[in-house]
Amino acid sequence: MLLDELSTLVARHARAGGTCAIENVLLGREESHSPSSVLTGTAMVLIAQGAKHLALGDRVYEYRAGQYLVTSLAVPVTGRFTDATPQRPGLGLCLLLQPSDIAEIMLQAAPGTFPQNDTAPSAITVSDASDELLDAAVRLLRLLDQPRDREMLAPLIKREILWRLITSEQGAAVRQIGLADSKLSDIARAVQWIRENYREPFRVDDLAVLIGMSTSAFYRNFQAVTQMSPIQFQKKIRLHEARLLLAAHPKDIAHIAYLVGYDSPSQFSREYRRHFGAPPSQDAIGVAARTADDKD
Repeated sequence: MLLDELSTLVARHARAGGTCAIENVLLGREESHSPSSVLTGTAMVLIAQGAKHLALGDRVYEYRAGQYLVTSLAVPVTGRFTDATPQRPGLGLCLLLQPSDIAEIMLQAAPGTFPQNDTAPSAITVSDASDELLDAAVRLLRLLDQPRDREMLAPLIKREILWRLITSEQGAAVRQIGLADSKLSDIARAVQWIRENYREPFRVDDLAVLIGMSTSAFYRNFQAVTQMSPIQFQKKIRLHEARLLLAAHPKDIAHIAYLVGYDSPSQFSREYRRHFGAPPSQDAIGVAARTADDKD
């Protein structure tokens, strides 16, 4: 069975950090239910074993073995496997999606292949994996045991996987990654601006002008894609950046609060605890310990 072989291959080759010998492919193995907060990129994540919850804003996505999730924008999410154990770990494959690769395939497709879609899709979508997609994923990971064939065949199979995604029921979300003039591209520019200027306060009206949208259209599309307002998004970016800094400097809480844009350390502590479930002083110790374990 394809899913069984996919699980076996992921379990065999998953390493700390997720990287493997195939470019833009990550393999994940999780033995606990511990939640993790990360900034996603544009990616497809296929679950080979177990089930996972992913929270974006107030919305929770659930997907399990045989299903895949597409993130079409870099957004802050919190995720956890819901039934992972050391005896039966959660297993998954992640393919990082490159806009240029998607655009190239779309340009080579026959005219009229794809429907027109003016709606900005959500930054996250979930679907059942087709047999064709599972088969391609298995053939890709088999190449990890076939180094002679890997360099030649891996790019071809990754291209096949992209085609399966582009033409799937969630294809609109994938296609918009490759469309330079899509509404998703406009929101991606806004997201990038916020990520580069997250320390500074801003007015939504001014950012809408910068992106070239009316304030109402910008706010509506931003919320549809990211499941949060621009200001809420900035807050999550600040908190994620603070957590990274605290891993290296767990005792420098007030200074880190200032570095990520907070004028009030007490406000920073309240919002940090609300988001991560523990105050920065307590969470920083755990983050630092996990970082040291990963290095070991």
